[in-house]
Amino acid sequence: MRARRSPALWLPLLAVLLLGSLVVAVGLGPLTVPPGEVAEVVHARLTGTAPPDGSTQDTVVWLLRVPRVLVGALVGAVLAAAGAALQAVVRNQLADPYLLGISAGASLGAALVLTAGLGALVGAVTLAAGAFAGALLALALVLLLVGRGRGLSSHRLVLAGLTVGYFLGAATNLVVVLADSRDAVRAVTFWTLGSLGQADWGDLPVLAVLTAATLGLLVLRARRLDAIGLGDDVARSLGVDPDGLRRQVAAVSALGVAGAVAVSGSIGFVGLVVPHLARRLVGATHRLVVPASALLGALVLVWADTLARTVLAPREIPLGILTALLGTPLLMALVRRRLRRPSVEA
Repeated sequence: MRARRSPALWLPLLAVLLLGSLVVAVGLGPLTVPPGEVAEVVHARLTGTAPPDGSTQDTVVWLLRVPRVLVGALVGAVLAAAGAALQAVVRNQLADPYLLGISAGASLGAALVLTAGLGALVGAVTLAAGAFAGALLALALVLLLVGRGRGLSSHRLVLAGLTVGYFLGAATNLVVVLADSRDAVRAVTFWTLGSLGQADWGDLPVLAVLTAATLGLLVLRARRLDAIGLGDDVARSLGVDPDGLRRQVAAVSALGVAGAVAVSGSIGFVGLVVPHLARRLVGATHRLVVPASALLGALVLVWADTLARTVLAPREIPLGILTALLGTPLLMALVRRRLRRPSVEA
């Protein structure tokens, strides 16, 4: 009840909690680093002074864990915010960012890069570029399938996304089957399961820009997201073009999610489950739901990645598997609630 009286207070609270989680998560791993020493290493790097505790600790904290944790936070934020917006425009609480086939397109692009040997030749930048190009291809196919000059209903968008997703998923499997290298097949399989193990400082600039742009554009459309949630007719009476809004949200979400998938692989359930948790904290107003989802998504993925790399150390659990294991019980609860309310439109 306190959250409902002052829902906006959750935003600074979540921000503080996220900041503390970033510091703690950086220190956790096979080499445990206390939060105070993490802060010293980061401060020394930012100010240009010598690392306080030797090269090993500096390498682990600054070169390995800090970029990984920051990438995880950005990926979780953009997936959750995009999920909240897509659930609004398609008016389906079980929608997620991968609804538009973006993940399947990114997987196809990454598979082509890995099986062609370009990833080993040029590096992780080529893999990210291939995944990003595949995600944009998926969005283009969805919009082409929907067609111009026709009503873009939520059902039409969902069907187009599912069709493109299945097609590109089959194409990815075909690429894997035709691949000659077992190492390439193994790399594609591990990448499609999701992981932040390859994250480095080079991933952050582009991902940070895409995340900031995605969140900013979605927040600017918060009032229109509220209107379309009441139905297309109500939205039109309030001066909102439902079809145009759906195209805008689909394009913005696709760009943000493409950047996320390009560096982390396929990580499900964050964009599906986190928006529901955000609505329970701040209500249904998207001016609060979108930033709250971003903060919660960042928190969830930071801690999920921490578990993935520590619970079975030195082995690492693929992040997509862990988020599925944690998210499935929540999804089952959501489905059960919807089945108890058959009158609610899907």
